[in-house]
Amino acid sequence: MKFSDFGRRFSEPTGITTLMDDLGRAMAGQDDMLMLGGGNPAHIPAVQAVWRRRMEEILADGDAYERMLANYDTPKGNPQFIEELAAFLNRHFGWGIGTENIAVMNGGQTALFCLINVLAGRTLDGHRKILFPLMPEYIGYADQCIEPDTFVAVKPRMEFLGNHTFKYRIDFDALEVTPDVGAICVSRPTNPTGNVLTDDEVLALSRLAQENGIPLIVDNAYGNPFPGVIFTDAQPLWAPGMILTLSLSKLGLPGTRTGVVVGPPEIAHALSSINSILSLASGNLGQTLVWPLLKNDEVLHVTRELIRPFYERKSQQAVEWVHEFFPDDLDYHVHKSEGAFFLWVWLKGLPISTVELYERLKARRMLCVPGSYFYFGLREPWRQQDECLRLSFAQGEEDVREGLRILGEEVRRAYNG
Repeated sequence: MKFSDFGRRFSEPTGITTLMDDLGRAMAGQDDMLMLGGGNPAHIPAVQAVWRRRMEEILADGDAYERMLANYDTPKGNPQFIEELAAFLNRHFGWGIGTENIAVMNGGQTALFCLINVLAGRTLDGHRKILFPLMPEYIGYADQCIEPDTFVAVKPRMEFLGNHTFKYRIDFDALEVTPDVGAICVSRPTNPTGNVLTDDEVLALSRLAQENGIPLIVDNAYGNPFPGVIFTDAQPLWAPGMILTLSLSKLGLPGTRTGVVVGPPEIAHALSSINSILSLASGNLGQTLVWPLLKNDEVLHVTRELIRPFYERKSQQAVEWVHEFFPDDLDYHVHKSEGAFFLWVWLKGLPISTVELYERLKARRMLCVPGSYFYFGLREPWRQQDECLRLSFAQGEEDVREGLRILGEEVRRAYNG
């Protein structure tokens, strides 16, 4: 069978397809694995109770259940959900947005695919690119461009904080917005590192984007105001010209595949048109479950009192276990855990690649993600990309501890030959 260029590009093995294949088999029970690899959120009992209660309320509310399952919404999204989200964001943050600024997509991944290809690729006046000001970045971006050679990225500055801890910072001195850049893109918190850009960094990027007449995309899949998996003092930020993506997945609803884009009206309109072509409409379930929690502000209780403390405790515990299982004389560094539910471990001078280390760990029923998948768009190779791992601490404590113990053994084995 002869595939088009599009068909060949999107059917070849990639980092995200390998990750989701391993994750899917493990989560379906086909493989008995210690899942420190994927981005599936934890099953937090108190949060699951909220969604169970909401489903019961829907079932008891006349024909609400039938409307949710048996009716298409508009390609833009559920009008009630969009109205309540706009009101919620204006009430708490004074953004001054309207329903014309919001579009709902079938998951944040789909939203980013559409945004990247709307803003970059072949145009009437050349080839536009997406600028990533802080590598490493999310594995799911790496293969989303329909057109090749569409990403450009900048290496970070590194701060060493003692006790095997470090932090990436944007190197604004090295950051250059060339005329072929169509948008700047960051995740906040950063997946894979758990880094959280400061408010000042985000505002500086926003000013840089405005000066160059391009949008700043902020992927907020783990951020504030929801799901709120941020352990630092970081404010939700939006300004005209900025594009903010939100997701219901890390609220404990990954199966609903609900992503939200807040941006200029022309972006929301374009995404609505694309959604009608690709999907007819977005799924109803997530929007129906969540809109009352926006209306009565319960979503803030869920994020601040249930979700954030849960992951912050797990983060602290995971870091302690890394230090327990890694010898102190090993030249390893853990990125400061400021949000999301990943640890980013740099094994400086690792004699083997982390892809080989991944295979060794997989043979021992432990899944993580090699760091090389998170580097794309760099102008030159960087040794560090073969020395890093992303580790999820979202699963049960016994699994996380055992996975990190196995990792410590395999890392010692790799260094000792």
